[in-house]
Amino acid sequence: MHEFTPEVEALAQEVLEYSLMRLKTDPPLDGPKTPEELFELAGNTITPAGLGGHDAFALFKDVLALACISTDHPRYLAFIPSAPSEYANLFDLVVGASALYGGSWLEGAGAVFAENQALRWISDLAGLPQSAGGVFVQGGTNGNLSALVAARYHARKKYPEVTRWVVAASAEAHSSIASAAAIMDIELLLIEAGADEALHGEMSASAIDAYHASHPGHRIFAIVATAGTTNLGIIDHLDEIGAIAKARDIWFHVDGAYGLAALCAPSVRPLFNGIELADSLIVDPHKWLFAPFDACALIYRNPELAKAAHTQKASYLDTLEDENEWNPSDYAIHLTRRARGLPFWFSLAAHGTNEYSAAMEETLAVAKKTAEIIRTHPHLTLLRDPKLSVVAFTRNGWTMADYTRWSDQLLADQIGFVTPSSHHGQPILRFAIVNPWTKIEDIQAILATL
Repeated sequence: MHEFTPEVEALAQEVLEYSLMRLKTDPPLDGPKTPEELFELAGNTITPAGLGGHDAFALFKDVLALACISTDHPRYLAFIPSAPSEYANLFDLVVGASALYGGSWLEGAGAVFAENQALRWISDLAGLPQSAGGVFVQGGTNGNLSALVAARYHARKKYPEVTRWVVAASAEAHSSIASAAAIMDIELLLIEAGADEALHGEMSASAIDAYHASHPGHRIFAIVATAGTTNLGIIDHLDEIGAIAKARDIWFHVDGAYGLAALCAPSVRPLFNGIELADSLIVDPHKWLFAPFDACALIYRNPELAKAAHTQKASYLDTLEDENEWNPSDYAIHLTRRARGLPFWFSLAAHGTNEYSAAMEETLAVAKKTAEIIRTHPHLTLLRDPKLSVVAFTRNGWTMADYTRWSDQLLADQIGFVTPSSHHGQPILRFAIVNPWTKIEDIQAILATL
């Protein structure tokens, strides 16, 4: 099984041929099938004798892959798509083939060095000090949780008398914040957003002070601001929130899983003023920085605080306790990790940062043009002018059932993939435009069905 045989070499050629074809051509949208349908087509794939590499790969290509929606399709506009660059995808093959371990400097110094340079670029865009650093984790949920664990660990050292810990966030915060609070067994204070649907400093300060006054023994140890909500792309007032957090000795975390990618776009960079005040932040390169799944950049202003919270101790790990070495396993809730930041690093290093800015501006321009088209459409109502690349709107007179039927038919006809969402209890549609392959003609093809 671990020999490089002629069969393995033949399979390698098949895999490379398929991968190159997949990179060069627009993929079909495809779509899910039921377990019963898949079993009828694939049968039991795990057998004592094995299928053989050729037949197993054919099964993947002809059956299993076709039951997965292509997230990099130019008309995949649901959720937050993925649009990895060709270089990033190619290097993901290299990472897999190289059996790299990305948990420690001892075992993966070259990989960690490269990942850290990619993290440095993001840190510099955010205006964080040179001492800032972090790690690539699986996704935003893991990143937010790891940051909050570090924040509470730090707060416990300073306030040992506290009996109950609390994290504050906007009522519009990502679901992962509530999930983190549940996992950590802490309270969650949700603060109502302003008329612009963003979290403001003054409102946050009032809510925090009132909570502390009415809950003796409780302490808010962190406040989470969002830099680009998933649903509408709303950016909280980072400068105001950072200031009130600092005044109250509260950790300031910014969830920028989607939106902070636009730090590299000059046209919208001022929207993120205040990010330089963050004690920690996340941004997912697999969302809008053209990396493959899965890569969330988690960055700390003072990584030593995170290291104290997350470093695992065991006799067999003693050899890794060198203060002069950077071990990624020390900065989040993990030990074993693949070098998941390398495909992003390779694409960034190969293309240069100017190309990233240009690609980001291109998606922003498509979003702006899409909003203009919707604004003048006889059957559609634009929900709000997009700040980033999420364009939300409604179809006049439609219910959620109408939206769902339309979405299902759009995918069945292989025109596009757009799922309904909701806002203030009312159904809406939204285009999440993060793929430079998405052109205004793609948008018009979808709008023509409305």
